[in-house]
Amino acid sequence: MPEKTTHTDFFAHGDSQRIGFPWSKSFDFAVQSLRNRFTRSLITMSSLILAVAFLAFILTNLNIATGLVQFGGTQFASLLSEMGFDVDTTLGTVTTGPKERWIVILSLLVCTVGIVNAQLMSVTERFRIIGIFKCLGALDSIILRLFLIEAAILGIIGAAIGAAAGIAFAFLNGLVNFGVASLILVSLVDVFISFLIATATGFTLSIIGVLYPAILAARMDPVKALNAQH
Repeated sequence: MPEKTTHTDFFAHGDSQRIGFPWSKSFDFAVQSLRNRFTRSLITMSSLILAVAFLAFILTNLNIATGLVQFGGTQFASLLSEMGFDVDTTLGTVTTGPKERWIVILSLLVCTVGIVNAQLMSVTERFRIIGIFKCLGALDSIILRLFLIEAAILGIIGAAIGAAAGIAFAFLNGLVNFGVASLILVSLVDVFISFLIATATGFTLSIIGVLYPAILAARMDPVKALNAQH
């Protein structure tokens, strides 16, 4: 006789004691979890958006400044130097000062700490669900996967929004300070690369920020998880 299925379509049988969790169902479960915690998800995403926006703003400003120096002549070099850029007119290169670099690093670090804190709270809220999953025989990798998918969704959406916002503000800033020349002389290819760098950085930070909470959840004892008070 064929084996009788369980009460849920989420689980695919592996062996007699362990269950599998299809990737499609894992994605659906993660999306539903984000919807149920919509406000907390927005708070977590907002810190990522701000950090990535600042990074994209700095990178795009560099693209604009480089375009001005390379194609606009030396007339912009002195103005850029006064604004804190390190300008090499001979090579036609522009770099940010150490102050800006440290601010970017600190903002990304603060963002990562915020993500870790938010994910730890998310794990605490879902002790019972984690315990039920593990009592049903869910592998540690399944629990880990669910948290990583959530972080990936938040990371890619938040990072893309932040990168786009940062670039928009950089263009606005360039327009105010340098006029239309900042928009004409900038390389759109370089701006697109800056967008990709900022988005990838935000996505990576989101994954890094969830690793410790996800591993903590995956290794949780099911009995303790079910009996936990939070």
